[in-house]
Amino acid sequence: MELETFSFYQSLSTQNRQFLQSVLKPIAIPKSSVLFFQGDYCQDILILQKGEVRLYLQGDDADIITLYHLHPGEQCIVNTSSAISTSTAIATAETLSDIEGWLLPKESAKTLMMQSEDYRNFIFSLFTIKLSSLAEIIEDIKFTRLEDRLLKTLKKTGKSKITTTHEALAIELGSSRVVISRILKKLESENKVTLHRGMIELLNHTVK
Repeated sequence: MELETFSFYQSLSTQNRQFLQSVLKPIAIPKSSVLFFQGDYCQDILILQKGEVRLYLQGDDADIITLYHLHPGEQCIVNTSSAISTSTAIATAETLSDIEGWLLPKESAKTLMMQSEDYRNFIFSLFTIKLSSLAEIIEDIKFTRLEDRLLKTLKKTGKSKITTTHEALAIELGSSRVVISRILKKLESENKVTLHRGMIELLNHTVK
């Protein structure tokens, strides 16, 4: 197991390491798979080693809002909260790529949290990071123009050439493909982006 890459693992006692290794269930799941739906009761907690997962909220009107992305070295706080508190998941989790990692049974997670302060701190730090991300999303939705949110999303990739689709950006931003396409055409006319098939190029002066 490559658990050494997780910040809490090195601080675990030998006994807790052995316990964790004995209860984890390895997984490998392909891209575009739903791991759990909003409203599900989660029994296991995802610990991600490779790949990327998107957590999103869907309203009664079918509008979708992306809450955050789960990256390697992280544990999913939505299904952690659902599993530990025996409550429904507040969001749906979908793989954006092939993923690898482990499932940690909820009772084992509770045991580890009681036995290891470092593991508890790891969980609390993830909650803090993701809550900060959620607060930023709420602020963006309330106060920021969709055009600015779109540019911000593109810049966050850290790349000048982003492989994506208008539909994927619409889902990410809780908008429609038609609206996103119209904004991207406007940005292209302003020499901020160049549109290619399946790719968007941020121009040099826009990346900064």
